[in-house]
Amino acid sequence: MDQNEQQPTEQNAITEEHTEHPPVNEDENKKEPAPASETYTPTNKTRGGKSGLIGGIVGGISSAIIVAMLFSFQIIPIGADGNKDSGNGATSSDSPEIVKTMASDGAETAANIEEASHAVVGVINLQQQDIWTPSEEAGSGSGIIYKKKDGKAYIVTNHHVVEGAQEVEIVLHNDERIKAKVLGSDKLSDLAVLQTDGEKIDTVASLGSTKDVKVGDTVLAIGNPLGLEFANSLTKGIVSGMNRSVSIDTNGDRQPDWITEVIQTDAAINPGNSGGALVDGNGNVIGINSMKIARQEVEGIGFAIPVDAALPIMEQLESDGKVIRPFIGIGTAPLNQVPPQYRQNVQVPENVEGGMVIANVEPGSPADEAGLQQFDVITKINGENVTTILELRKYLYAETTVGDLINIEIYRGGKKEIIKLKLTDRNSNV
Repeated sequence: MDQNEQQPTEQNAITEEHTEHPPVNEDENKKEPAPASETYTPTNKTRGGKSGLIGGIVGGISSAIIVAMLFSFQIIPIGADGNKDSGNGATSSDSPEIVKTMASDGAETAANIEEASHAVVGVINLQQQDIWTPSEEAGSGSGIIYKKKDGKAYIVTNHHVVEGAQEVEIVLHNDERIKAKVLGSDKLSDLAVLQTDGEKIDTVASLGSTKDVKVGDTVLAIGNPLGLEFANSLTKGIVSGMNRSVSIDTNGDRQPDWITEVIQTDAAINPGNSGGALVDGNGNVIGINSMKIARQEVEGIGFAIPVDAALPIMEQLESDGKVIRPFIGIGTAPLNQVPPQYRQNVQVPENVEGGMVIANVEPGSPADEAGLQQFDVITKINGENVTTILELRKYLYAETTVGDLINIEIYRGGKKEIIKLKLTDRNSNV
């Protein structure tokens, strides 16, 4: 999104939408990096065994104690390329019916733990260091073979495992390597779907559901901790918590951009486990391992994206290559973060305690068509308070769809107005 000199600030302006090509220019909002002890980073398995930094995941769990831990400790997406990370998605009420159709073309559905481990593969992120050399391994993670159809096999992994890859390979349980391509990847949900030749794939995972999962249930994490040397490792633990809410920073500005619900487990999850399976005692996949808290005094706090939340995202990535989300076309900043030199342009009644100030309006966007202007203060959408970027995104992505007509309450020049706006897909404005 282009910025201009009249915007309130480059650092505080945040866009409200995320798509396959995030509308926010990641350079717009970058700030000086925090000290390593305060930075929320992924720990990905990279060449030389070093952990890569990411501005990717910022902590925030619903429990007050865990909230404090997440915002003061490091959150680690446990994956591949050492650069980026992110879970989101509506729960699919018909997940069991979807699961039954996953295996085809002669592949057997995993019926136990051992077979489930055969459906978990290594995912190698290959990147070219310069134009004169071939692609080299930049990192490795894990993936789950969830479907085989029409001679092709499909693998789900984390977005941060394959981000930036020029080439991708998967490594089967027998150490054989096969080239794969990324069908689609979504930063906000931290999911990606790969496709490969299914000729040598003989087992696909059995996808379960979190509907009946309870705290205390036994689970196992399957993946490739520390890389392929320990491929198909299993660690055992329990479900420590359900529906944990974790705040996520997707653009590296150390500000939360989204909140995702995850499964918390004490099963050991290590660098390289990203994209691997969290399975129940029967080998059914109930989650996709994604991140953990990393600090010396913290043990056994890992997180997985629930399979029920992942399935609708996987289907969109497989068929469309992206996740379609409603788009407004604005850059915003919280009311209390408007720089002093612009505050005279923002007028609201004294009883208005919060809101989102429009920093810029993208030309040709729904916001532009609806007549929204710089320095308008958004306070509600369809009667729901939206005083932060998280509230705005959460309402848009959970409660609206492309094509909906919404009412946006704004204050312009100190006077309240209702603006009607029709939501579109971002690509329809490109």
